[in-house]
Amino acid sequence: MEASERVELAYQAEFRDVHEAVRVRLRATWWWKLLRWAAWGAGVLALLLTILSLLPPSPEPGETVLLVALCVVAVGCAESLPWVTAQSIFRLIRAQGDATAVVDEDGGRWTSRDTETTIRWGLLPRYVETPRLFVLLTAKQSGTGFAYLPKRGLAVPADADRLRAVLDRNITRA
Repeated sequence: MEASERVELAYQAEFRDVHEAVRVRLRATWWWKLLRWAAWGAGVLALLLTILSLLPPSPEPGETVLLVALCVVAVGCAESLPWVTAQSIFRLIRAQGDATAVVDEDGGRWTSRDTETTIRWGLLPRYVETPRLFVLLTAKQSGTGFAYLPKRGLAVPADADRLRAVLDRNITRA
């Protein structure tokens, strides 16, 4: 195997990377889109009902407070889910200290203080590139599996092109 077919990364976990990877993963699923539409729909419906409850002949201020709370809770829960999920995952990753990743024609290998994980391309057959990350995704759109490779972990900026080439040869861009 040639050296150009192997790309190495070394990095420390950062919350913003995990948060971005979680958002990319969620955007790639059908249920996340459905959940957000449902939350915003419930919020708009609660807002409309709030307006109606304040109109004559019998305004209901108590009901209004409940409906506004429903609106805030529905939208707040849906919109905070990526952050809460990322926070949970980040605590696990951060506890492992510095990480290294090696990506080649077979897949990726992630190593940290207490773990070593090898993932073949068949498990993560798609990827999304963002300005800061390569996010590798499971095949099923309803799945939750992902891995991320921060560009800041590359030895030199030109390695991003090499990594992209390895990914393009082995998996598809989502």
